[in-house]
Formats: sequence, structure tokens, C-alpha cells
Amino acid sequence: MKGIVYLVGAGPGDPGLVTVKGLEVLRRAQVVVYDQLANPSLLSEAPAGAELIYVGKKAGAHAAPQEDINDLLVARAMAGLTVVRLKGGDPFVFGRGGEEAEELAAAGVPFEIIPGVTSAIAVPAYAGIPVTHRRYTTLATFITGHEDPAKEESAIPWANLGRNPGTLVFLMGLKNLADNCRRLMAEGKAPDTPAAVIQSGTTLKQRTVTGTLADIAARAKEADIRPPAILVVGAVAELRDRLKWWETQPLWGKTVVVTRSREQASKLVDLLAAAGARCLEIPTLEIGPPDDYGPLDKALAHIKEYHWIVFTSANGVSAFMARLFGQGKDVRALGGTRLAVIGPATAEALRPYGLIPDVVPKSFVAEDLAAALAPHISPGTRVLLARAQVAREVLPETLKHMGAKVDEAPVYKARPPAALPPEADAALREGRIDVLTFTSSATVHNFAALLRKDRFQALAANATVAAIGPITAGTLQEYGLTPQIQPDSYTIPALVEAIVEHFTILQG
Repeated sequence: MKGIVYLVGAGPGDPGLVTVKGLEVLRRAQVVVYDQLANPSLLSEAPAGAELIYVGKKAGAHAAPQEDINDLLVARAMAGLTVVRLKGGDPFVFGRGGEEAEELAAAGVPFEIIPGVTSAIAVPAYAGIPVTHRRYTTLATFITGHEDPAKEESAIPWANLGRNPGTLVFLMGLKNLADNCRRLMAEGKAPDTPAAVIQSGTTLKQRTVTGTLADIAARAKEADIRPPAILVVGAVAELRDRLKWWETQPLWGKTVVVTRSREQASKLVDLLAAAGARCLEIPTLEIGPPDDYGPLDKALAHIKEYHWIVFTSANGVSAFMARLFGQGKDVRALGGTRLAVIGPATAEALRPYGLIPDVVPKSFVAEDLAAALAPHISPGTRVLLARAQVAREVLPETLKHMGAKVDEAPVYKARPPAALPPEADAALREGRIDVLTFTSSATVHNFAALLRKDRFQALAANATVAAIGPITAGTLQEYGLTPQIQPDSYTIPALVEAIVEHFTILQG
């Protein structure tokens, strides 16, 4: 049986701009053949066993010639596999998707085209430049800027473009920027026509330079604009100052270190990125099984005997449920048992299982959880505490003093990683850090262990330090550090809100 090839437009850089249908086929791909301009974070959407093949092209360096890419697509499909050809932007807008589709058709390979958001409209939009506007122009023209200026004849109708009253968008034209501007002026385009060059559009590395057709090439060179970049020429470019929005996010240009485990980092990273921050993930915790499942298995065997089950983290919820289901049970085994959690994030982790906690304290620390449980505890109340293997003793000790019979069942173990990720180590050495975030005492201790105390202190001295709550702030004090940011509510959204507020005030 033949397989199928999906030519999928990945959008111009922001992974949120990929289409719903593009994600759907990516999530069932057996082979993903991807480009330089496709956001690599999209690869995590592919199944764990999918074959990932890089065939990117950039100036002076092609991972694979186009003919080899064509042959690869045909061969994998002929082997009966589902292939996703993930291309930056749209496959049919200067993406050579048409050539690949021709080869597939000639070979009798089934294929589908899944259009993507093209950089020709998305990148100007993220820079605050509409390619059409009723008061300015109803005409937009897309041109490749990648022609060799040494060619005797150009396939581009420069004479027509010089007289074109609409918006001109040149893609992949940074190398020939000065020459293309010169040609337009030579064919009649006014030198004072507004223009803009946009680098790495729709990503957190986006940079925009504005000027006129006469000086935009010099301005781009002075600003050290690099590929990928596009040139926009036309009256609409003057709207940039009024309509720019992406590069005005409150954390734009800030590099924020996220020290959470990879399993927990996504929400924090998403919220920070939405505010314009570049996130440098340095996981200080690796979540794994406890050294001994014995206490948990014993508790699960007698689960109906507990009056309360207490969860102190979302990790604890997922690990507990995985072990429960692994023993052939489901949530009905918890019938009659009441649930308490340390905060809203842990409560949210229960929702996919159809469970709503009976107790959530107003402040999200162990002391307040114990206080919230106090009215429900009497001598002989049986409590199962499902939490990390290593944790503070304040909660079980307080409950025992109230008369409860507490069984502690480690459901996971948080281990420090062996070393810093190489890319993170380089960034830390160069000091390109604006904010350090810590969401638990463990993240503080483990980050200090990875860097050594003196290096940690030196890094923090030149950055803003954010702690999720007073316990974490107290741990930072052990290293001689006082966090500048600490939210009133000890949650991830509140932490991000506090970081945004801090820099908004600084920026006036």
C-alpha cells in the first residue's frame, strides 16, 4: 500500500499560527520532513516514534538539494508511510511546494496540500503594517527578493513594479536589498516611499527597521538585520508607528530563566511568551518514580479506609492516578473519600478525572492547608498524604498534632539534573539574563547546585529575581538573595502578572 504525503504550511514562525488541520496531520505522522523556517517546537506535536528529517535551506548551506527532498518524499510514501512535509509559511508561496507536488503526482503518490499562513502578510501584520488598507491601497504584490543581481535578465518585471501604486512585499531579499531598492527607484518608484525591513517576523526575535526606499538598505545594515527578513515598500509602512503591537509587549526583549521541571514548565513559558519574554528553560527538577512504591501500593489496597486524601502538587495528582489506574482501579475507588489540595493548580489537575476537591486553602502553603483541614480533623481521622518523596514535614506533623492518623505515600521523586543544558550554559556565561524565576525551594537549591553558589549570586546580582511565594523567598534568603518580585497569590498566573507589573512600572 502507498502512503500519503501532506504538504503542510507551518506558518511564518509563531507556532500558534499553524492551522488546526496542519496540527491534526502532524500528530499522526510517521515521518516529518521539515524546513529551516518551520518552528522546531512544532516537532513536539509529532508522535514519539516518528522519524524526523531536517532538510532546511539557508544562504550558502543546504541540508539537502531539492531533488533529494523530492526523492525522499516519494520513497517514504511508497514504503506505505504517512509523511508530513512541514514547510515554513505556505507551501505554495515561494515554498517550492508546487515542485514537490508535481513530483508526487508524477510518481503516483497520494498527497494533500494544507495551506499555511504566509509570511508575506503575517510578518508585516506582526510589525503593525497592513499590506492593504482602504485609505492607502487595495493592491499588494509579493515578489521573491532572491534573484541573482548578476543575471543578464531578471524574471521580475521591474518596470511594472516601479509604477505599481500598491504595497510591494519582497521575501528572502536581504542579500539583494540595496540592489532591489535601487532597481525600484530606477524604474520610477519615489525615493521617499515608506519602507520597512522585518527580521524573524512573528517570533520573539522579531526586529523591525523603518525608513524610505532611499535609505532602508543602509538602515538595515546599520541595525545588523539578518535573515530571515522581508522588505515592505509602500505607503502602508508609515502605519507602523501607530499600529505596532507585537514588539510593545510588556516583557519584550527580556530573557527569563524558567527553572521548573519540563513537565511543569509549559504554562509558565506560555504566559511569559505571551507577554513578549524569551524563555530560557533550565529544568532544575526531573520527575521520576519514588524509590519505593510500597507505601503507596499499601495505601491503594486500603484506599476506602481513608477519610481524606491530600495532594500538594499537580505532579502528585498525575502520579497517584497513574498508579491507581495501573492497578486496575479507577476514580470510583475514591468514592466516599474527601480530597484536599494545596492550591488551584493542584485542583485543576483533578478536573480531568472528574474530581473537585473539598478543601482548597486561601493561601497556597502547607501551613494554610493544615489550617483549612483543621475543622475536619478529629482524633482517629485517617489521612493519606500523596506527595513528593522529599518534602517539608510541617503538614504531616501538624495533622498528627490534631489527632489525625497520617500515612505518607511518596508518589514521585524530584531529582536534580546532572548538568545544565549546553545552550543554557552558554547564555548564562554571556550574562544575557533579565529575570530568574523560582517556583519552589527545590528549584532554588538545585539551580544553586548546578551553578555553584558564587556563580548563582553573581548572576542574580545582575538580574531581577522572582519567587512564587514566601517559602521560596525564604530559601533564596539562605543564599543571600532577596527576590524583587513576589506575588500575593502563590500561583503561576499571579507570578507572571507580578513580573509584568514590575517591568511596566520600571518602564513608566
